[in-house]
Amino acid sequence: MFEKILLAVDGSAHSSKTVTVAVDLATRYGAEVTVLHVREHEKFEGSDVDLGPAGSAMSMVDGVVATLTQAGLTARAEVRRVPAGRAPQEIVAAAKDAGAGLIVMGARGWTEWKSLLVGGVANKVITHAECPVLLVR
Repeated sequence: MFEKILLAVDGSAHSSKTVTVAVDLATRYGAEVTVLHVREHEKFEGSDVDLGPAGSAMSMVDGVVATLTQAGLTARAEVRRVPAGRAPQEIVAAAKDAGAGLIVMGARGWTEWKSLLVGGVANKVITHAECPVLLVR
């Protein structure tokens, strides 16, 4: 049913809970997992500034991939850098590019406080994804 799974992570506490769920589902279905982090950025005083958690995006994603491979799964890492506000569209595009039959992501992340005004990343992914989306709390 789910031969390929896209696991979207952002470094938040809710996002870290998704790894256990992704391991379980990928094991059950024999699925390959693409671990994706979308790093938003914006121009600030002439500089291009990354938004989101401190630290290397690739290190965070590589850590999740290591967890998945230790569980005997096939996983690959991907980091995409987009302008601020474009994370939902990029998650949907990455799922399509990977041929994912399921997106697994946290119900709330780093930008959830913004969702009170403009709608959360998860809500936008659910609205636009062409495959099922599993939100983990």
